[in-house]
Amino acid sequence: MRRLRSTGISKRTDCQEAGFSLIELLVVVAVILIIAAIAIPNYVQSKMRANEASAVQSLRNISTAELVYSTTYGINYSTGLTQLSGTGIAPDLNNAGLIDESLAGGAKSGYIFTYTPLTTDAQGHTATYSLTANPQSPNTGQRHFYTDQSCVIRSNVSVPAGPTDLPL
Repeated sequence: MRRLRSTGISKRTDCQEAGFSLIELLVVVAVILIIAAIAIPNYVQSKMRANEASAVQSLRNISTAELVYSTTYGINYSTGLTQLSGTGIAPDLNNAGLIDESLAGGAKSGYIFTYTPLTTDAQGHTATYSLTANPQSPNTGQRHFYTDQSCVIRSNVSVPAGPTDLPL
């Protein structure tokens, strides 16, 4: 009988080793870092735009609430945002229930809302007002917003907005 000759192949090559090499792991980590570098700035930008859109919508809500308040109670406008809030169960002049509590507190979605009565009528009721929304930090939003009893929302990128800025 003939004896089989050894082919010289070791048993180690017959079984493939499981796992990843260091180079493969580094390539995967590099790809993840590249994707993160692209995605994170886009996320921050979209978050800022969402905060700005929320601020504009909140200004619309307050303006609408002021018109409803004026129509319902016949005394022009409220003297502050807290008069527009409340539960709405038993609405009255000081607890109208037209806006939510967080908005009446003056802060929502990273913006600070400032309501200022400007002039009063002969009975002492607010005849005109101004309402501003300014970002709490540069990461919250870039634009500042303004509205008044005209319900026209105006914006400014560099400084707090006022009645002479361009409307949206």
